[in-house]
Amino acid sequence: MSTAISNGVKEAASPAAAARPASKPSRLRHAPGGAGLGKDAGHEAQRLAAAILEVLAGVRTPSQAAEALGMSLQRYFQIETRAVQALVAGCEPRPRGPGRSAEKELAAFKRQYERLQRELSRQQTLVRLTQRNIGLPPPKPAAGKPGGKEKSKKRRRRPVVRALRAAEVLQRRSQETNGARSQEAAPAAATPENH
Repeated sequence: MSTAISNGVKEAASPAAAARPASKPSRLRHAPGGAGLGKDAGHEAQRLAAAILEVLAGVRTPSQAAEALGMSLQRYFQIETRAVQALVAGCEPRPRGPGRSAEKELAAFKRQYERLQRELSRQQTLVRLTQRNIGLPPPKPAAGKPGGKEKSKKRRRRPVVRALRAAEVLQRRSQETNGARSQEAAPAAATPENH
């Protein structure tokens, strides 16, 4: 049996009082939406949300809320519908655990890239060691000389730099358009001086 101190005198506590906890969390005051409700929202969004909640609670009529917000009744109903849809979407169950973010995925891809690079380096080293043990010479780099004796059977295609060709065409067209504009602007500029 526990004792309680009141005015400096020890008193025996009742068994019922000993059975219940000192403070009940359910009796604590709860802020709807949490302490940070609307913290990141702008002033206008907070006003709209407050008016919509008052209408849904029955404190105001939709026409009174529309008048207080300075908008038409039709516009109020559009905003209220959007807010209720967001409420329903917010009630969807969320997946457990930490959410996915672009930064986390990028970090995971970087780790995977580094792991694959190490694996590639390891495999290349194993291939070189195997070639040495067997006595097989490593392959020669495929740097063909244009005047060399060995010619490949396939004729190499000459590289075409399409980007440079496209850039030339665009520059030409830009100069033509700019020249045409300057010719149109010159007579227009000369006309007011003649008057």
